[in-house]
Amino acid sequence: MRKILTLAPVLLLAGCTNDSATFYADSTREHTLTVRRQQEFFWKEDAQYTLMAARLPDCQRAIPLGEMPLEDLDFELFASGDNVWSLRAGKYVWQIETQNCTLVAEGGDTVASGQKLGTFAAAGKKVKMSFDAEPAPAPQPAAPAPAGQ
Repeated sequence: MRKILTLAPVLLLAGCTNDSATFYADSTREHTLTVRRQQEFFWKEDAQYTLMAARLPDCQRAIPLGEMPLEDLDFELFASGDNVWSLRAGKYVWQIETQNCTLVAEGGDTVASGQKLGTFAAAGKKVKMSFDAEPAPAPQPAAPAPAGQ
């Protein structure tokens, strides 16, 4: 009986989702943005999302994004200038800068601006979160030189 009581909490947490995906800002582990997804109980359809911002050694911060659907949720990531980032999920946007690790703006009225870098995708309970980078823009063909030069 004691073994069953000891295993009960473990069994309740066994089906919970707890994963993350990371964007490497400068191709190193020192400057990253990570979206973490944590499901409290296996029967819940929502999860807690957190943005982990790091630019070591100066910046390291966890920013709670709130409780949102566990599945079929995408966070688009935009670069908005030097160490300024926008993260958008639906109509909601968070802007953070990693120079001083501050949340610049958040809300439904905030606009995601800058170059889209990719998407943090939370496809399903059984599928781990991923960061899918935007494809690099195709190089533009060079304009032909004017005749007679």
